[in-house]
Amino acid sequence: MTTRNTTVAAGSDRTRPDASTTPVPAPRRTGRRLSLRARLRRDWQLLAMVAPGFVILLVFSYVPILGNVIAFQDYNPYLGDNPLQAFVNSNWIGFGQFQLLFEDPAFWDAFRNTLAITAFQLVFFFPLPIVLAIMLHNLLSSRLRGFIQTVVYLPHFFSWVLVVSFFVAMLGGAGLLAQTMREAGMQPWNIMTNPDTFIILVTAEAVWKDIGWGTIVFLAALSTIDQNLYEAAAADGAGRWRRLWHITLPGLRPVIVLLLILRLGDALSVGFEQFLLQRDAVGRQASEVLDTFVYHFSIATGNYGYGAAAGLFKAAIGLCLILAANRVAHMLGERGIYSRS
Repeated sequence: MTTRNTTVAAGSDRTRPDASTTPVPAPRRTGRRLSLRARLRRDWQLLAMVAPGFVILLVFSYVPILGNVIAFQDYNPYLGDNPLQAFVNSNWIGFGQFQLLFEDPAFWDAFRNTLAITAFQLVFFFPLPIVLAIMLHNLLSSRLRGFIQTVVYLPHFFSWVLVVSFFVAMLGGAGLLAQTMREAGMQPWNIMTNPDTFIILVTAEAVWKDIGWGTIVFLAALSTIDQNLYEAAAADGAGRWRRLWHITLPGLRPVIVLLLILRLGDALSVGFEQFLLQRDAVGRQASEVLDTFVYHFSIATGNYGYGAAAGLFKAAIGLCLILAANRVAHMLGERGIYSRS
């Protein structure tokens, strides 16, 4: 009888759930949010770090947007003692500035040059930082990689005056290439003053100056790709090109799409100093872009409303290009620069 009761007691202990294995319920969230004062007290260091950049962005990027209103005025800065009085006393002309702008052949020449240079650089410049980043990423020697990165990053910090002077010294009529060709009995090439090859010249200058700087984002993206994928692909017999096509490029695709969308949004801003410095050498027909057009036909002449109309038109085209490119990115399964999720 004693044995039977002991067995039953043991069986009942086995069927009873162990207290140590009983799941502990998660604590309930009260749903209370910290007050604004508490969040400021908690994050004041981060806010203090961001504050200078925010002030610069506000003063130099967002506040000037209000000045686009003069695109609808016959703005005269001499109608008051300060810009606000001049704005109040200037006459409203509606879309008159835009009508004058669209009837100006010089504007359409600058518009065509800007689009041509943008399209040319998208094809022959945009892929080069990707190629250079992949080549640097595949280098085994960290010292050699660091040396090459330093060399290709350095021209980004040169001003356009120095960059153009360097190309003049190398490719100009009295430059190194021309002198070498004369010594060899050949006719030197007219590179720096040839309007037909100006688009190639400015693209080469941009490549030399910014190709290294453009690799930074792609090198960061390459570092996030799991190396186990390469090892597994190599174990399965995939060669270097197949690993590049099926692992590296898909890993870079979100960054490529994002930077391409941002580049399209800035498509009508190909530069100012670079083209202003070389305008007299090749002529207005080849070198005039929208930024230099605004300078010569608005700021230099004091017709600020005309230049504001050109700038507003450029901004509207850039916004449309960003929205269209982001829509295409969503259709291709990419996140783009924003999404509605």
